[in-house]
Amino acid sequence: MSSNDGLVTCRSQHGNAETSQRFCVAARNVGLSIFAQIDHGQNAVDSGLELRPTRLIIFGNPRGGTPLMQLNQVSGIDLPFKVLVWDDQYGATWLTYNDPEWLVERHCLGTGAETTTRAISDGMKKLVSAATR
Repeated sequence: MSSNDGLVTCRSQHGNAETSQRFCVAARNVGLSIFAQIDHGQNAVDSGLELRPTRLIIFGNPRGGTPLMQLNQVSGIDLPFKVLVWDDQYGATWLTYNDPEWLVERHCLGTGAETTTRAISDGMKKLVSAATR
């Protein structure tokens, strides 16, 4: 995994569709809801454009996001959490998401967010591992 500018990116050992499916299954298995899946790649094709496989998965649970919004309601612009599953020009599949620690800094959530953020960070690492390994 790597982190750059608030993003965490991990290479998947699986293709795009399988990585996306594995992520959704892992998320549901821990009680998270999948709110939406947007297939940017297919949407591009449907519009006569080209884009490598790119899927956005929006997911979460109010018990995770609400405490952050209680500290700063504007943090809701980055909630619920999402992951982007995308293929690079060489055909490798990657999964990228916002680092929860970055969200704390971006929205000035302070020390009141530590427990929630730590739980979200730990949960994200497990979900990403389940999807990509």
